[in-house]
Amino acid sequence: MNRADSLDDMLPYIRIGDAFKTGVDWSREHLSAVFDGIAATVDALVEPLVDLLTAPPAIVMVLIFAGLGWWLRSWKFGLGTLLGLGMVAGMPIWDQTMSTLALVLVASGLALLLAVPTGIFIAENRRASAIVRPVLDLMQTMPAFVYLIPAIFYFGVGAVPGVLATVVFSMPPGVRLTELGLRQVDREVIEAGEAFGASPWKILLRTKLPLALPTIMTGVNQVIMLALSMVVIAGMVGAGGLGEVIMTALARVQVGAGFEGGIAVVILAVVLDRLTDSIGARTASAKAQRAMQRA
Repeated sequence: MNRADSLDDMLPYIRIGDAFKTGVDWSREHLSAVFDGIAATVDALVEPLVDLLTAPPAIVMVLIFAGLGWWLRSWKFGLGTLLGLGMVAGMPIWDQTMSTLALVLVASGLALLLAVPTGIFIAENRRASAIVRPVLDLMQTMPAFVYLIPAIFYFGVGAVPGVLATVVFSMPPGVRLTELGLRQVDREVIEAGEAFGASPWKILLRTKLPLALPTIMTGVNQVIMLALSMVVIAGMVGAGGLGEVIMTALARVQVGAGFEGGIAVVILAVVLDRLTDSIGARTASAKAQRAMQRA
């Protein structure tokens, strides 16, 4: 036995995984009512939205999205949306596409409901920011598949673990860009508000947030894109939608079905990306910034 082997035998293992499993087991045993409530809430959000999106004929939904694209961006984008989603509607995966959209909207909404207030809080508190940033680093660098393990353990298989794993995975950009947008607000503007006697809450709501809105909307865009990528992975745990289409094609080596599912994901991602980007560009602060740049 060499010296390196003897040192390895003498040093104890750091069993982080065992400690994490112990915590998960304890929480599952003592907080089951909380997890049941979370599962019921997610189901209550996802199922009606899926029904709403899949109830109208596919052509009606395609026309609605095309109209939104025309109104928010341009007639060219509206036409592109019509052609892209029209192609998806012509494939036998329209219901799965709308199910994926519902999962993305619910997961993104929940992620933003947590991310934006957290970003505001850490933007106003540097000590909290120093504590939260390593947590965000961990959340962003953890492999996406790892989030599915505790989600399955707590909630079984289905849409609920997929949505909740997606919420955790997609949150960090929303937090970071909210904080960044608020910290980038010109200090002189804030001092002007303070000079006029405005309270910190009024300065936050009427000055900082409107000026930071374009950056926050960029965070919204990133959250939606990450949610879409994670929802596809969540097809592995029975979340349904296009993730299930792609995973089934992978398991059965169905090249055509996999390509159809992938194309549907790409088209849905482009539509959501451009729509959210257009909403951010239509805010008053974004218009003012463009006017200043032109001047």
